[in-house]
Amino acid sequence: MFAEKYYKLIQEHITKAFEMNKTELWNLSKEIALSINEDQVLHMFGCGHSHMITEELFYRAGGLVPVSPILETSLMLHEGAIKSSKMEKMKGYASPILDNYHVREGEFIVIVSNSGTNNVPIEMALTAKERGLRVIALTSSNYGEEESKHQSGKKLIDIADWVIDNTLPKGDALVEVEERNIGMAPGSTIIGSFLMNTLVTMIVEQLLEQKKEVPVLVSGNVTGGMEKNEKYLEKYRSKIKHL
Repeated sequence: MFAEKYYKLIQEHITKAFEMNKTELWNLSKEIALSINEDQVLHMFGCGHSHMITEELFYRAGGLVPVSPILETSLMLHEGAIKSSKMEKMKGYASPILDNYHVREGEFIVIVSNSGTNNVPIEMALTAKERGLRVIALTSSNYGEEESKHQSGKKLIDIADWVIDNTLPKGDALVEVEERNIGMAPGSTIIGSFLMNTLVTMIVEQLLEQKKEVPVLVSGNVTGGMEKNEKYLEKYRSKIKHL
């Protein structure tokens, strides 16, 4: 069954991605924990389906409060999927987007792009670095033969200070029907969300080891949840646009 094949492949990629990235994630978590201790926030950006990973970390029960998503509706699917794909390849779009957000020198930004070859994610990385942010790429290393659409010829993986490799194949589809030339069942959202939540667990562990405050959200659907969250929401409301 195709479903069983997909199930097994997702399990394999979760294991592979964890083993490949766990040291990098642990080292990165130390730096982000220090950043949070300085009242900084973790920024997230992605175009198209990649923005779902950005939203996965934002205002999430069991997630970190100091996460600021950069959500540009013209790059999402609900205002036109074809349009969003075209706009991701446009020049000069990233800087005006970042202008609308409160970013501070020294903060981290995760840029999610499976291929890492399109203009907007690459420009966002370059713009963020110009403004003193530390850039983390969540991407696949398997697009080495694909050309960058940016005029510099660089890909996201070439620009980032930190790289988290989702290990996924070019094209994202995991289940192939070779005789019909069909690829289906993508993995980037599942693996990307797993890796980002793994990073969150490590950041929390670092904060606990440092005996620092741990700003984690409680579900608003359990008794007293919103009351517990309020002190954190009040603290970060001025720093996070979409709260």
